[in-house]
Amino acid sequence: MGREPKHVQPPIHNRLQVLRAERGLSRQQLSDAVGVNYQTIGYLERGDYSPSLDLAFRLAEFFDLPIEAIFARTPFAGAPALPVGRVNAGYSPDRPPVMGSRH
Repeated sequence: MGREPKHVQPPIHNRLQVLRAERGLSRQQLSDAVGVNYQTIGYLERGDYSPSLDLAFRLAEFFDLPIEAIFARTPFAGAPALPVGRVNAGYSPDRPPVMGSRH
């Protein structure tokens, strides 16, 4: 008998690269603001790494957005099927705003 296959989690799509660009922030500036290494921001943007719940909350608080406006299990409207950083997509001006407030 072999090992049971591990559950493969779907990718976490995000809008970090777009949000960072809209605000004129470098990866270093964003990483300093949320307390991680700048390379972590790159890994997140490329979809190579899924954030911890704590990091997702820190990013949401920094951008003053609900977590679901930054991260999703499915691609954002108008985005290709790949995680954001791989295709520089994920933002669509036609996407309706996410309802609800964090504050």
